[in-house]
Amino acid sequence: MENHLEHEFVTNLEKHQNIVHKICRMYTHDRETHNDLFQEITIQLWKAYPKFRGDSKFSTWMYRVALNTAITLYRKSKKDIRTQDYDDVSFKIKAEVYSDEVEQQLQLMYKAVKELNDIDKALVFLYLEDQSYKDISDTLGISEVNARVKMNRIKKSLRNILNP
Repeated sequence: MENHLEHEFVTNLEKHQNIVHKICRMYTHDRETHNDLFQEITIQLWKAYPKFRGDSKFSTWMYRVALNTAITLYRKSKKDIRTQDYDDVSFKIKAEVYSDEVEQQLQLMYKAVKELNDIDKALVFLYLEDQSYKDISDTLGISEVNARVKMNRIKKSLRNILNP
C-alpha cells in the first residue's frame, strides 16, 4: 500500500511540479533559497498526502499546501521575502516582441505585486494563473466573495499605480 501511495504522489508531483516552482520564484530571490523552499514544500506535500481526500483537484490542494508552506516559512524567519527582479531571471520565455511600453508596464506591475502582503500576493498569483474564484477561495481558505472583493481592490490599487 505504501509503495502505491508513494508512486501516486510522485506521479502527481511530477505532473504539477511547475506550480511549486512558480510559488518558489514568487517567494524567493536566489536559486539556493528557491531550492530550499522547493524541498520544504515537497516534504510538506508528502507529509500531508495521506490526508488528501480528493475533495478538490490535486493541483488546488497542492497550491494550498505550497502557499501555506511559503507563507509560514516567511513568518517564521521574520525577515522580508525578496523576490527576483524580472531582469535577473536566469531563464527567458520566447514570446512575441513586446513594445517598450508593454515591458515597462509589466515591470511596474511586478514591482507593485511584490509590495503586496503574503495573502494578496498569493491571490494575484492564483488569479494570473487563471484559477477560478472557487479554487482561489479553497486554496487560500477564504470565502469566494472575499476573494472577489480582495481581487477587485488589488486591481484598483494596481491600476492607480500603473496609470497615475
